[in-house]
Amino acid sequence: MLEEIYEMIETFRKERSWDKTDTPANMAKSIIIEAAELLENFQWSDEGTNIENIKEELADILMYTLTMCKLYNFDIKEIIQEKLEKNKIKYPVKK
Repeated sequence: MLEEIYEMIETFRKERSWDKTDTPANMAKSIIIEAAELLENFQWSDEGTNIENIKEELADILMYTLTMCKLYNFDIKEIIQEKLEKNKIKYPVKK
């Protein structure tokens, strides 16, 4: 499923020649910009009511994030597993 998503994003970006600006710095900036746009949904309330906009902004964040992962040839499952292992040490379960 993930490869299909990568392919959809890559095709879309190439058709528009957006892939020419695909650099890690540009992707990082774009992720932050889109995250700020997501946050606007919660600016005056803790309850985001514009669900469609929330979905759109999350999609933008995910597309830029996946593009950045592709640029670095990161395996998404692997980097998440590695981070969770570090977080287990940093934030142990309190019993």
